[in-house]
Amino acid sequence: MFSNLSDKEVEAVKLIRNFLLHQGRTPSVRELMKGLNYKSPRSASVLFNILEEKDILRKKSDGSFQIIDFEILEEFGTRAQTVKIPLLGNVACGIPIFADENIEAEVSISIEMIRKGYKYFLLRAKGDSMDKAGINNGDLLLIRQQQDAENGDRILALIDDEATVKEYNKSNGMVILKPKSTNKTHQPIILTDNFRIQGIIENVIKI
Repeated sequence: MFSNLSDKEVEAVKLIRNFLLHQGRTPSVRELMKGLNYKSPRSASVLFNILEEKDILRKKSDGSFQIIDFEILEEFGTRAQTVKIPLLGNVACGIPIFADENIEAEVSISIEMIRKGYKYFLLRAKGDSMDKAGINNGDLLLIRQQQDAENGDRILALIDDEATVKEYNKSNGMVILKPKSTNKTHQPIILTDNFRIQGIIENVIKI
């Protein structure tokens, strides 16, 4: 499928991939032009169109692109067994967290990193509220989708239509979501047990 890509097209896909993973968006035409050392934005625009025609990129409704298959970046030949895990972008208010609108790309993850019988997704960490728990801004979080948790688990919760990662603690009919941060401005969130857990942070991937 990918053998018909030129070296410059593969370089473009890698640059686009890195923008998605680190900045949560695809590069602009001018950013792609700069990254590939082109002198004209038209050359970068043509590359976007070529990659779309070759089914490497898909244009989203907002005009930006997403990578259809991250397998393009793997070496050809012997490969580890992997599964495709959706990478979710920012969760917009009113849109379910697993809606197609939130999927930026699909990332190949080793099957050794996941448990059978569970669904998984990736989310990019924001901020420093969990830096003492090893989660830093920009890290990718491998999240096992489930609605229950044990005390001490790092969970993803949806509160006021916003996704938040905190340490889960439940006692006496209350749930306390604790930050683990060097930044003292982050405070615990106290809830009743009538709220929905989105998943458990199973692995932190440093990009």
